[in-house]
Amino acid sequence: MANDQYELLDAGGGRKLERYGPFVLDRPCAQAVWQPQLAARDWSRADAFFTREHGAQWQFRNSAVREGWECTLAGVSMLLRPTDFGHVGMFPEHSFGWTKMQTILHDAKRAQPPNVLNLFAYSGGATIAAAQAGAMVCHLDASRKMVDWARENAALNRLDEAPIRWITDDVQKFLKREIRRGRRYDAIVLDPPSFGRGTNQELFQIDHNMLEVLDSCRQVLAENPLFVLLTCHTPGYTPLVLSHLMTQLLPPGDIEAGEMTLPAAPGIFAVPSGTYAWWTAGKGERQDVAAASKKLRSDA
Repeated sequence: MANDQYELLDAGGGRKLERYGPFVLDRPCAQAVWQPQLAARDWSRADAFFTREHGAQWQFRNSAVREGWECTLAGVSMLLRPTDFGHVGMFPEHSFGWTKMQTILHDAKRAQPPNVLNLFAYSGGATIAAAQAGAMVCHLDASRKMVDWARENAALNRLDEAPIRWITDDVQKFLKREIRRGRRYDAIVLDPPSFGRGTNQELFQIDHNMLEVLDSCRQVLAENPLFVLLTCHTPGYTPLVLSHLMTQLLPPGDIEAGEMTLPAAPGIFAVPSGTYAWWTAGKGERQDVAAASKKLRSDA
């Protein structure tokens, strides 16, 4: 989009050089095993440098980076700040999903606004994109700090009064309660971590808990759902793996799976940054989703 303020400037030698709004950041990138395309002098101009060689730490050439700043990508504006983990609060590889979900939500033309559930929602990029498209959103993350950050981002996008439920909770416990309540969602977005902790230190491990989470997601889908978007950054969870998971655990439908990449400057090698799988009800099967879902529940 014309107003995008993020761009991958270069990658190589195990690092990536990115422009987030007014600042350029130099951070580790294990996937970038090739040689950088830009000269060393271009890399030396980065405003901030993050390293894990002697313990995780930032080195700031421009002290303004410490204070935080704003950046817009795919129409979503976010407040960024350096974290102890090397993140800054925006994951640009997800921006393709924000754009696609907005198209689906706009085209839905339903009597009531679609109801979207965003799980492991972090700083709220998908929440904001869905709310901008007129959806009602339930934003859930186990970290109160991240939910507060997401609320700041919503305010930045003038969505203070948007119909967003802000929930701090463990994903698995929340989904079980929603099943008992009979609450249903027209669309679900989830980006599970490899490892995480719930609000009461409940352990989440993707290898042990992913099947249960997806099964619960199926049970909270509305009768005529729009989509499920599953993204993943865990090694080994390839597009084919995500596709198989959706095929087994969701009602019959269409599945598109692939690799996420960072939006790159012209001529610069794109960097792989996780995988995704979209589930949508097939054109000829949309009216059969409810029956198929009930059958799956009875077989479980």
